[in-house]
Formats: sequence, C-alpha cells, structure tokens
Amino acid sequence: MGETVQTLPYGEWPSPIDAATAAAHDGKPEFVGFVGDEVWWTEPRPAEGGRRTLVRRHNEGVEREALPDKGGGGRRAGGTEVSVLSAPWNVRSRVVEYGGRPWAGFVRDDDPLVVFVNFADQRLHRCEPGGEPRPLTPLSPVGQGLRWAEPTLLPDRGEVWCVLEEFTGDGPSEVRRVLAAVPLDGSAAEDRGAVRELTDDRNRFVTGPRLSPDGRRVAWLAWDHPRMPWDGTELRLAEVAPDGTLHNARTVAGGPGESIAQADWTHDGRLLHTSDRTGWWNLYLDGEPVCPREEEFGGPLWQPGSRWFAPLDSGLIAVLHGRGATTLGILDPETGEVVDAAGPWTEFAPTLAAHGERVVAVGAGPRSAPEVVELDTRTGRTRVIGAPHKDAVDPAHYPDPQVRTFTGPGGREIHAHVYPPHHPDCVAPDGQLPPYVIWAHGGPTGRAPLVLDLGIAYFTSRGIGVVEVNYGGSTGYGRAYRDRLREQWGVVDVEDCAAVALALADEGTADRDRLAIRGGSAGGWTAAASLTTTDVYACGTILYPVLDLTGWGPGETHDLESEYLESLIGPRAEVPERYAERSPAAHADRLTAPFLLLQGLDDVICPPVQCERFLARLKGRKVPHAYLTFEGEGHGFRRTDTMVRALEAELSLYAQVFNLSVRGVPVLELTE
Repeated sequence: MGETVQTLPYGEWPSPIDAATAAAHDGKPEFVGFVGDEVWWTEPRPAEGGRRTLVRRHNEGVEREALPDKGGGGRRAGGTEVSVLSAPWNVRSRVVEYGGRPWAGFVRDDDPLVVFVNFADQRLHRCEPGGEPRPLTPLSPVGQGLRWAEPTLLPDRGEVWCVLEEFTGDGPSEVRRVLAAVPLDGSAAEDRGAVRELTDDRNRFVTGPRLSPDGRRVAWLAWDHPRMPWDGTELRLAEVAPDGTLHNARTVAGGPGESIAQADWTHDGRLLHTSDRTGWWNLYLDGEPVCPREEEFGGPLWQPGSRWFAPLDSGLIAVLHGRGATTLGILDPETGEVVDAAGPWTEFAPTLAAHGERVVAVGAGPRSAPEVVELDTRTGRTRVIGAPHKDAVDPAHYPDPQVRTFTGPGGREIHAHVYPPHHPDCVAPDGQLPPYVIWAHGGPTGRAPLVLDLGIAYFTSRGIGVVEVNYGGSTGYGRAYRDRLREQWGVVDVEDCAAVALALADEGTADRDRLAIRGGSAGGWTAAASLTTTDVYACGTILYPVLDLTGWGPGETHDLESEYLESLIGPRAEVPERYAERSPAAHADRLTAPFLLLQGLDDVICPPVQCERFLARLKGRKVPHAYLTFEGEGHGFRRTDTMVRALEAELSLYAQVFNLSVRGVPVLELTE
C-alpha cells in the first residue's frame, strides 16, 4: 500500500480507472495469420465507430511499401506494426451474425495480396500495395444479401475459396450456405454467376475449406438444425479434380452426438481433427487418438475459422489445451507428450497460426490484456510481437482474482472467478462487508476467461467485488458439465449463480443485502430470470438479453440460434408451455428489484422487441428502472461513447441501490 491509506466505505474508493479508460481498452486482437513471413491480425478501434482494422507486422529490417494506410504505426522490438486499412474500412464478417475469419493473404512478387470482408457491404475485397481495395464479389438485393467468411487463397487457380452465406428471402432464416470459389480477377464483382459453388446446400451450416498439402483433397465441417456445433457436427471430405470441382463428398467422422470443432492437415497429408466423442474435445490423427486426456483441445465453434491447433512442418502440432483449452503447448503426436510454452499468459484465444516452426497466438493473463504472441518452437522462446499490453493505470489497482469451486444444489460443482475489491491506498471500515456483482457470461455455451478486464477493475478498484460464474452449461469442463444446461436453461444457470452469491455472503466475503447480478446476451437472460424468480439480488444490470422465449426463435432471431432453444428448453412442439414458464417476460409481475436495461437498436440476435415486450408487461408495477438504447450498436457494444455511458449508468445504479456516494458519474434516472 501507499504511504497514506484512507479508510472509506466499500464502493466509494477513488479510482484512476474511469469509464473512458475501460472503454478504450475493450476488445482484443483476433484472427492472426501469416502473409509470407509476416504476421497479420485484426484489431479493434473503439474510438473509430467500433470498426476493426487489419494490422501487419513488418519483419525486422524489412521495409516495404504499405498497403493503403492512413493510420499510424509504432516501433516494436524486432519490427514495425502498421495499421493497414484506414476508416471507414471495417474488417469483419457477418456470416452466422457472429462472423468468422474475415481475411487471408499471400505474397506475390515480394508484395502481399490480401482479401478481406468489409463489414458495411459484406463484400470480399482485394487489396495490394499502392492501390485501393476493390470488390471481388457482387451485391444482392435479396434479403440481407451475400456474406463471406473463412477465405483460403489459391493463387495457382486464381481463386479464393470460402463460405458463402446467401439470403434467399427477407426472413432471417431464409438463407443457404455453401463452399464457393471466387475469382481473384474481380470478374464476379458484378456477376453472381461467376461465383463457382463447390458444394450443394444440403447442410444448413458449413465451415471453410481446408485443402490438403497436395491440393487433391478438401475437408470441412457441417451440421444442421436443430443441432448447435457443440451438439454434433460432421467432418466432410472430398476429392478435388484438376478443374477445381469436388467429387465423392462424404462424412468421415462425427454425427448427431459428436462435436468436431476443427479439422486440418499435417504437412505430410494426414487428417487431423478434434472430437468430443469421449466427453472431452481431444485430438485425432487419421481417426486415431493422439493425446487422450480428460481436458479440452477444442471449444464451442461460434465463429467459422476458430483454430485450437495448428500443424507444424516438423510434424509437431501447436495446441491449446487444458481447462477451457487456453494453454498453449506443442504436442508430439508420436509420443503424446505436450510441452507448454513459457510466459505469463494463462489464456490463449482460439486463433492459432503456424508458419515453418513459428507459432503465433493471442494470449492474455490476469494482469495483462490480450496481445499477439510468437513462439519459436526451435528455441522455445516466446515474445510479444503485436498489440502489446500497456498499463493504462498503475497496475496496483488491478484486481487479484481467485479461481474457486463452489457447491451447488445436489452437491454439484460450480466454477467461478472471484475478484475481491482491491485498492492500494484504501481500506474499508472494520466490520463492513463489500457489495458484490455476480457476472453471468453469454453463450450460454461459453465461459468467462481469466484475463485482465478493465471493466471488472472499474468496479473492484472502487470497492465493489465481482464474481464471474462458469455455471453448469459452460465450456471447458467436459461435455457432461456442458450438458447440465440441456433443457434446463433458466434453472441450472440461475441456481448456480445464486449458490455462488449466497456462499460468498455466508462465508462473510460479501454483504448479503448488497448483491447484484449482471449479464449480456444469454447472461442477460440469466440476470433477468434471476431477478424474476429469486430474492437473492438487490438490483441487476441486463444487457441485450433474451427475455421472451415464446417469440425468440425462427423469424425473430438469426438463423444460427433460431433452434438453439430445442436443446436449452426442450422441443417446442412437445413442451410449448415451458417456453412461457421460463420466460422472464412472463414473470415481470414478480419483479421488485431496481434494474438497468441496455440495448443496441441494430441488434438482430436479441432484437429490441424483446426488451419492449418485457417493459410493456412491467408497466404499472412501479419498479425503479432505466432503459437505455444505442443507435448503431448491435449485439455487444463496440463504440467508445456507448461503453462509457453503459459503465457509468451501471455504477450509478449500484450507487443508488447500495447507498454509495460516487463522484464524477452522471446520475442514472430511474423511473417507475
């Protein structure tokens, strides 16, 4: 602690982490890859309308003409980091709405050529040094048009192979998906007929093509409604004819009860894939287990192009493994031995890439934000090569998380990360217990990562504790843990969050009378369900939620999740009453706790009508609340001004309910 320690009530500690600081450091680098020997990735720009840019890292001693770039670059040890595309270019795909890998590149005549998806029009564009991006794909007037993801460049064929998502009508589920080949010469920019379809649309969902080293075979994943990709997927394989057509397409692994998360090829043409057939996502080489363990080597496939492993030219395999598949290691498929990379990073995102003996990834830890990391497998050396973490404030204000396991109903285990209040120069009066906010993650098939989040530090540095609950249904703990939520959404997640909150109060860690819950998307559902079915919480923050199951489904949400409730709630045709019984909107009359509701007006996943129905049924109940909407925001907030307003509003809610004196934050007007 510092020389002068102040005694102040929990929640009233002065903090250098304001909402603008937290917002400026929101987001992370994604979709790393190699263009020749160079490492490239996408990176957020919250202050530029929330767009994502493409960044390249020039190798040490290499100076080439940059692609059209009016953005700045910064010197880093061993190279130069340059933002490739200036505003308004936004490198982001909308395939299945959550997007997927939006770019690919290669080197031709010593210069890079990249293709990328631009968010505004969802067209594939081609870009080279000295020129402006130009479209490769056409626009479509039908529905939401054409979308593209997970491109693979085939320069010898003059094509880029990728996922094509094509809307056939105005409805969100009037859509087909195929693998397609797009000419690199731009001839398809105004002609849909010039796009060559590689597969038929018998499967509702597909991932991008992975070509064998000799180019004679191609593999991809496919699945259909009502399954989600973590329920069951198929590994498809076909031969590639000399003219580029596919033949003898067949399923070689997977099925309705087996989830295959990724497939790729070794340098010598053997097929690798991850499967959870044993209850854990493990790695298989030509169908045989490589390293059978009760830990994960894969995860939920929310975005086409996610990569939990990357084969190396040496025959070794870079893998993410462990609880949550977040530890970077090198696997020897001959012995099954895994050697973990050294360094301070405890969480690696599923975006591995390999070139020769080099591996790049995005790693983070409890005291560092996500950054681009390179591992040299010959020397074992790891180093940060891009988006390096910079302390925005004195790290003494960062929280010290605790990884804990709690006991829930029936003695079941509940995993959580507890972030106690922490300030280097403040303590609370003797005998006072802090308020705590339970954070329910989205998904719900997902997990809360253990990484530095200034959004959490915003509260803990003020004396408000946070606990992230990886409730039953979360990923990272095997299929049995994941399946706890099957037909139990709104029950198990609510019970687990309440069990953790009450355990913290019972053990004297949290103030029983000052507990709150917050969550976004599926976490918003859990927060709302908790407020309408329990008396555990004094208030709650609900972000872009699902609130009315009777409406949320085909026609009201996007195609990927339109039948998600078949497994989370039960078959709609068989148990229709359950959809109403579980909906927070149906129980608005039970709600007594103040709440904050935050919603993006462009959200097509959890549209504003969900909030509107909920509020209509609450009318006349005289429950203090605020409803804030944001134009130009979709599912998840990306703009600096939005994130600042949301954080400050949330803090103001807690200040009013917990009777805290908070300075420098606009007072949130609560209406009844």
